[in-house]
Amino acid sequence: MSTPLSSPANSGLVSSVDAAAAVSASSGPALRHGRFEDAQALFTGSLFVSITMMLFAQAGLLTGSTAGIAFLLHYVTGLPFGATFFVINIPFYWFAWKRMGAEFTIKTFVSVAMLALMADVGPRFIHIDYLNPLYAAVAGGLLMGSGCLFLARHHSSLGGATIVSLYLQDRYGIRAGKVQMMIDCTVVLLALAVVPLERVAYSVLAAVIMSMFLWISHRPGRYQGN
Repeated sequence: MSTPLSSPANSGLVSSVDAAAAVSASSGPALRHGRFEDAQALFTGSLFVSITMMLFAQAGLLTGSTAGIAFLLHYVTGLPFGATFFVINIPFYWFAWKRMGAEFTIKTFVSVAMLALMADVGPRFIHIDYLNPLYAAVAGGLLMGSGCLFLARHHSSLGGATIVSLYLQDRYGIRAGKVQMMIDCTVVLLALAVVPLERVAYSVLAAVIMSMFLWISHRPGRYQGN
């Protein structure tokens, strides 16, 4: 695999459910993380998600949110996924700065930048000759969930739709989950034009696995830290 995205099957769905960051962002700090702890968590979380992107690309699965839009633009224009993903997220930082604060915005910016870089250079270091899409869906869902959990617990996210969802919830009372779902459904509908239905189904499975992982592992009050 010479690039993280090399075919039309590499566009699409899987919710970037780092909206779990909202819980961490709004909970009261009971334990301050040190800079080294933050650095290793942001790096590890971004690395896990970048590995998921490579697995999905290899298996022809899909991602959603701003990552899904970056996949689609990559296919249409041929631009690198990582660079496209980074640029798409730039306008959303204003929302994050206003609604989530400077610390959350800076950490999110760093996480997005690392993910963008890792997604583009990662295939130079790892190559998989065969990957069953079911395995990619399960492993990718768990890796994505773990990565988002690392970021959420250290007051960060992967930006994009998450930031907009939180802003609309705070400003207009629209549930963040509904906004996220609408964005992801739009990405899926666009992806269906170029992606086989079977691959979309595997991608939905990955999204369900990731969501269940976050639902079980990230409960308010179980973990306190900032």
